[in-house]
Amino acid sequence: MAATLDWAEYAARSFEPRPDADRWPTPGALAKVVEPDTMQTAALDLVDEAVAWAYSTPDSRLIVSMPPQEGKSQRVTKTGSLWALHRNRDLKIGIVSYNKPLAESFGRDIRNWVTTYNGEEGSLDLGLRIARDNGAASRWQLAGHRGGVICVGLKGSLTGRRVDALVIDDPFADKEQADSAYYRDRVWGWWQSVGSTRLSSGASVIVILTRWHEDDLAGRLIAAEDGSRWRVINIPALADHDPAKGQTDALGRSPGEWLKSARGRTTAQWEAIRITAGTRVFNALYQGRPSPDSGDVWQRQWWRRYSVPLWSQHPTVPGAYRVEESDGLIMSWDMAFKDTKSSDFVVGQVWARRGANVYLLDQVRKRLTFTETLTAFKAMVARWPQATAKLVEDKANGTAVINTLKSKIPGIVEVTPTESKYARANAVAPVIEAGNVFLPTGEIALFEPDELVNEAAEFPNGAHDDQVDATSQALAQLLLDGTGAQAWIDYVNRLAANAAEARARAAEPYQPQAHAASSLPEAESIDETGSTAPTAESEDPVALRKRLRDQAFRNQNR
Repeated sequence: MAATLDWAEYAARSFEPRPDADRWPTPGALAKVVEPDTMQTAALDLVDEAVAWAYSTPDSRLIVSMPPQEGKSQRVTKTGSLWALHRNRDLKIGIVSYNKPLAESFGRDIRNWVTTYNGEEGSLDLGLRIARDNGAASRWQLAGHRGGVICVGLKGSLTGRRVDALVIDDPFADKEQADSAYYRDRVWGWWQSVGSTRLSSGASVIVILTRWHEDDLAGRLIAAEDGSRWRVINIPALADHDPAKGQTDALGRSPGEWLKSARGRTTAQWEAIRITAGTRVFNALYQGRPSPDSGDVWQRQWWRRYSVPLWSQHPTVPGAYRVEESDGLIMSWDMAFKDTKSSDFVVGQVWARRGANVYLLDQVRKRLTFTETLTAFKAMVARWPQATAKLVEDKANGTAVINTLKSKIPGIVEVTPTESKYARANAVAPVIEAGNVFLPTGEIALFEPDELVNEAAEFPNGAHDDQVDATSQALAQLLLDGTGAQAWIDYVNRLAANAAEARARAAEPYQPQAHAASSLPEAESIDETGSTAPTAESEDPVALRKRLRDQAFRNQNR
């Protein structure tokens, strides 16, 4: 947006443009006047442009999300509103937040700037005055003009007042509110029945928020039938876009580059925030990319955890690990698409199987060049000498890795997928749902397991799917290798037939000899841990599927 804006549209709406409207061409320029300590950043430059666009475009719809405490409310809701009123004194602005006190604080600060910068005692004169009979913090008007500010909470009403611009600033107070379906519905209901109904012809709407939930107000507005009319600006703390997929960063940063902070946060401080917040919270609040509560293909609650390390230091190989009890260890690799450090991640995993259960032991997930990928591969092989099979998808850099290392490292298995990523993830979803897939708890993990959980919850709509691909590949090899799957199917069929027979017998008159001859394997049977197993008729379906699969693999390995 050019510095000098065309305000002809406002004149067409019977608003008189300010003759000195270009005195402060952007909200940032005015912010330097009323807030001399303001640190202007590239992110705020983009916000300035977006706000200027919103106020100069009839019927504009704008959503701005960026990390907490990076000046978005100060710039959009406060300085932006003052800037808009300076340029057009007849503009009626509505400010809404999750409660009335916060909304009033915005209105009070804007009003205080108007009264402070009035030219008295040699101070700067903005040329604005508050009407003597209409100057409350929650509702005030400019003297001699129709413009002003009205502030309400989401429980409040705009009845009797039409607004030419509506600013909705953080409709949710915290994660608890955003996680509440009731509160999300209430926010949406307010927008539908109150906020959207009080807009004058050509009014602009700006929603500015920190994302807490995928179904928050921004999420619903974007997903609505008219979602395409909203201009969405998301400024993540960390640039994590994927150029290979045509993705770009709002600020033109390279992948892995942190946001220049308006609060002066350093790279080390950003890293500390990322670690403290945890993957899911960081992705939502600081990246503007909340993930689903449960997940689409692989739901969060399906993942099981183990809290005792399955590995110990190798007795003869320095720096290596050994797993004492295992039916097999494998590696699974998903390679990047380029020979340079791009936004694609290289993911290498180590999995162990015990009966029907599989355990993720180790993982590397980094942006690596081809040479660094070879080094990481060799390091993982050295760290886990028991992992005899190394699955490598034969695409991207995987082909080059196979060609380079196959004659030097035994056990490299080329994998050529014939189905889509989505189909492969769906194929192994039942084993995760059944509780056969275990991740380490954070206390013992050699990597960050929540990164996998969150990426899986976002799949297939997330920015990355490298961990999902590597996991699908490993689980297909370990649990869907044909023999084990067929054994499980046969066992389920036998149990179903026996259960049907048991129900039929239960409906017949009592016959002691018939029951004595029964050989139902699941009626009060004892499992391998010595506990009594429930009957097939009463057992939870998910638990039943898991128990059957466990038993199938035990039978297979005897």
